Amino acid sequence: MCAIIGMIIQRPSLDDFETIRNVFLESRIRGMHATGISFVKDGVVKTIKYPINAKEFVDRYLSDMDYYVNEDGNIYMVGHCRYSTSDLEYNQPIANSVHSIVHNGVITQELPENWLEIFGKKTETKNDSEFVLLSEDPLIEFPDSSMSVCELTNDKKLKVYRNGKRPLSLTIMDNGCIITSTVDIAKRSGIASFTLPTEMNVVYTFDESLSMMYERIEENGHTDLQKYEFC
Repeated sequence: MCAIIGMIIQRPSLDDFETIRNVFLESRIRGMHATGISFVKDGVVKTIKYPINAKEFVDRYLSDMDYYVNEDGNIYMVGHCRYSTSDLEYNQPIANSVHSIVHNGVITQELPENWLEIFGKKTETKNDSEFVLLSEDPLIEFPDSSMSVCELTNDKKLKVYRNGKRPLSLTIMDNGCIITSTVDIAKRSGIASFTLPTEMNVVYTFDESLSMMYERIEENGHTDLQKYEFC
C-alpha cells in the first residue's frame, strides 16, 4: 500500500501551497518509509526523493513552494509516499528528465534477475514499477497487474489511470486538479467538495490549459476518446 499524488494548479496561492502540503501529510498514512516528488521546471522533469516520511519531507522540502512553480506560473507535480515491504532502495518517483511515474500496486512478482528474459525490457532498478515508465500502454501490457498511476511529462501533461485493483481519486478545483489515492485523503486535506473516484481502465490526461482528455482502454485497444474543458 502506497500513496500517489498528482496535480496541475494554475497560479497557485498561499492557500494552494498549504493544500499541497496537507495532501502530502494526509497521504503518509499509506506509506511512511519514503517520500518523493517530480515537477516540471526549465523544460525538464526534476525529481527529489528520500527515505523519510512525508512530515519530514514537507518540513525539509515543501516549506518554500515557490521553488516548484513553473516559469508559466503553474505547478505540475507528482508525488509518492512509499510503504516498503523489502528495502528502501529504488524509491519513487521513477523518472528521467522527460518523464516521471508514481505507481501504487504490483506489476510482477518475478525475480528482477528474470525480468529481461520474461519481459524483454532492460530496467535500471529492481522496482517493478519501472515497467510503467518503460511501457506505452501499461493497462494493456500488464492486464494481470494491480495499478494506480500518475505520469508527468516535461511537456506539462499529467496522465492518470488505474485498473480495478487500486484506488485513485480526482478532485477538480477552480484553478486545477489534484489526484489522491482515496477520497478520504482529499477530505482530510480539505479539498473533497468535487472529488470522485476515477473510473477503472480509463486514462485521464490533463494539460497546462486544464483540458481533460479521457480514453477508455479495452483489451483490444483504445476507445471513447473524449475531451472536456473544465476551467
